[in-house]
Amino acid sequence: MISAKPLSGKIALITGANRGIGLAMARLFASAGATVIMNSRTVGSLDALAAGISAEFGVPVQPSYFDVTSAEAVKAGFMAVHKEHKRLDVLVNNAGILRDALIGMAPEALIDDVIATNIKGVILCSQMAARMMARNKSGSIISLSSIIGRVGNEGQSVYAASKAAVIGFTYSLAKELGPQNIRVNALAPGFIDTDMIKAVPAEKHAKIVGNIKMGRLGKAEDIAQAALFLASDASAYVTGQVLGVDGGMLV
Repeated sequence: MISAKPLSGKIALITGANRGIGLAMARLFASAGATVIMNSRTVGSLDALAAGISAEFGVPVQPSYFDVTSAEAVKAGFMAVHKEHKRLDVLVNNAGILRDALIGMAPEALIDDVIATNIKGVILCSQMAARMMARNKSGSIISLSSIIGRVGNEGQSVYAASKAAVIGFTYSLAKELGPQNIRVNALAPGFIDTDMIKAVPAEKHAKIVGNIKMGRLGKAEDIAQAALFLASDASAYVTGQVLGVDGGMLV
């Protein structure tokens, strides 16, 4: 039987939680009973959001400000979690950026920014989470890949490379951490209605939606529900998986 509060008693840290998918996850995890730590690199951006979610669902929701691309900052952020809570049960590596460019036109700064946030940040946060989770021989690490990391897309080679790397990292880390009962999985969202797609031209937008078998854009809440499953004990025997949440784009 699935509990009405499947994350009750769990400590969950979600990176990039100030909007979109990350914010939807923070709300859903709080409603499921978790103590939620919302991360952003923009100081002050989460104060009101965290307080509002905490008041709405009656659980502790805390802002945590650090840049996932900085090893020193990540270490400090996770040490603060350990100091206060003594444990970490769930990490969601959600922080990510999208920078489109044809490969011949991609400047080094764009490449560095995308790789640093989308894969270096995942590795750094997972490294710290694994150390904390190993003490309790339990935990769930969930990383956000993308449908683009599975099939690619023109003009998004750098982004695709970063998201494909998340998949390879997930497979490897699941093998490494499985003996410690730490589960490692990834989500591969399709075309999701967030700020990331606002710049897509109307004609291209319509074409993409036409390729979605379920006939609609995904919602941030669709991804959050999948993350909830992987964070909860309902997926206690699931690790090393990449779950596509794309409405049938790859069918």
